[in-house]
Amino acid sequence: MQLTGLKRVRGLGRCARTQAVTLLQRIAVAVALPVLVLPAQAHPHVFVDGGVDFVFNENGLLSALEVTWLYDEFESLYILSSNELSLTAAGGLAEADRQHLIRQRSNWPDDFEGSAHLSVDGAPAVLHRPSGFDVAVVDGRLRVTFTRQLDVPIDLNQSSAEVAFYEATYFYAFAVTNSPQVLGAPRTCAADVIPFEAGAQDTALQAALAKLSREETPDIARVGSFFADRISIRCG
Repeated sequence: MQLTGLKRVRGLGRCARTQAVTLLQRIAVAVALPVLVLPAQAHPHVFVDGGVDFVFNENGLLSALEVTWLYDEFESLYILSSNELSLTAAGGLAEADRQHLIRQRSNWPDDFEGSAHLSVDGAPAVLHRPSGFDVAVVDGRLRVTFTRQLDVPIDLNQSSAEVAFYEATYFYAFAVTNSPQVLGAPRTCAADVIPFEAGAQDTALQAALAKLSREETPDIARVGSFFADRISIRCG
């Protein structure tokens, strides 16, 4: 992102966090103490890479979304530390710890809508609660995957669809970094990422959000949508 937009903020923040995490890891190893990760004091507080894959059923209808979250280094360490978990010598999770995190990550609040917001012909599509959770550690970052089934499968030869990748309150900043896969679809289907591009109004809003603490919630409904990367999918 440029200095006036969100992308540059994301990039610089991740670079700084990576350096800080490396230092924290070295200190933790040296003194054999748990890593303490101090939370940031501005929205967004957590940065999550990942993306969405599109699953088609045997009738060629879009039937589910496969969602991937890859937490930033700070949040990954914070989650592990707050659960008093540590990595194996190979850099992964013991099976008991992995199952613990699966249970924890799958316990969504009733009012949490997730990050994959699907619209069909411009209208919101109903998604079932997430299922099929899995958790792993990839290069020191916590990865969570799960499935959102569509309430009604969609024929994309007759309709167009788009997924906006965001969390409504912008506490979490999501970015599409995985190329979307189209699974089980006719060969005529393709998905494309539409990255967020910041404008002057986005810059002003980002500056206002940066003043909020972790305990404060923006007054603007679905403010995260203003900064969303999107994925369009078409068939035919």
